[in-house]
Amino acid sequence: MECLPVAGREWKAHRKSALTRVIISAAMMPAARYSLVAYVNSPVGQFVESLRRQLHPALPHLAAHVTVLPPRVLKGNESAATALLEEVCSKADPFEIALGDVETFCPTTPTVFVRIARAGYRLRELHDRLNSGVLLASEEFPYMPHLTIAKFSNEKRAHDAYKIASDRWSAFEGLRRIEIKELTFVREEQENHWVDLAPVPLGRSLVSRSSR
Repeated sequence: MECLPVAGREWKAHRKSALTRVIISAAMMPAARYSLVAYVNSPVGQFVESLRRQLHPALPHLAAHVTVLPPRVLKGNESAATALLEEVCSKADPFEIALGDVETFCPTTPTVFVRIARAGYRLRELHDRLNSGVLLASEEFPYMPHLTIAKFSNEKRAHDAYKIASDRWSAFEGLRRIEIKELTFVREEQENHWVDLAPVPLGRSLVSRSSR
């Protein structure tokens, strides 16, 4: 039997209690979420970022992007997810999408976005191929590719923003097409804050074969 002085027993009990709190705290932490996006580094992307800052200045800066895989918890580790992404995307040719009108997801969610008017099926095909294995998730909503402007706290704010965004978008004179040739695997560090993990080019296997 272990014989400890009172002070020693109290310290041991305190250490055990502290360790228990750490374990419980870790167990209660939500699992990290991951996503796959295509950044829009063009005048149309700059337009969307500027419009978001005007309509929802409280949001932290978010680079304009089209989501290919909505946020999800991995069924494995990041290395396995990256390997799957590279394998699938290496077999998909780069492509171009065209943007349509400004719309909202109200009343489902108070989100204002720009619709994909042409070649949206290519994004859906990519989504369906990638939503498997370690990346498999049951989507909260049916996947619909789009260029998000901002998500608001309620429908009224979304409808007000929709009117302004529609007017601004009608006056936009830049190119309304986006070339999808590289995706980015990202992880959520905290709400509305994402960090880039790895670039995932499309058609890399074709490039590798042609360079031999």
